[in-house]
Amino acid sequence: QMEDELVLLDFWPSPYGMRVRIALAEKGIKYEAREEELFEQKSPLLLQMNPVHKRIPVLIHNGKPVCESLNIVQYIDQVWNHKSPLLPSDPYQRSQVRFWADYVDNK
Repeated sequence: QMEDELVLLDFWPSPYGMRVRIALAEKGIKYEAREEELFEQKSPLLLQMNPVHKRIPVLIHNGKPVCESLNIVQYIDQVWNHKSPLLPSDPYQRSQVRFWADYVDNK
């Protein structure tokens, strides 16, 4: 099996990027981190991979972009489902995790 090519476009102080970095670390997934200078000019790669919002984080998996941190975390959990799950298996507990993640995002 070919190794997955995984690139994370990120900016180190970003709490949204941190959420993705934690998910990747929890799963023990190796990736290439590419730092975006958000106060300078955005990179052509970022603009190409996230043309709608033009912001980080973006996870590029084998050339395909996945955008928005909660969406990326769910994607990581589904693709690498053989590694430790990020969300509880109980649907109610899972709904509580999503509720609080959303609450934190919107505060």
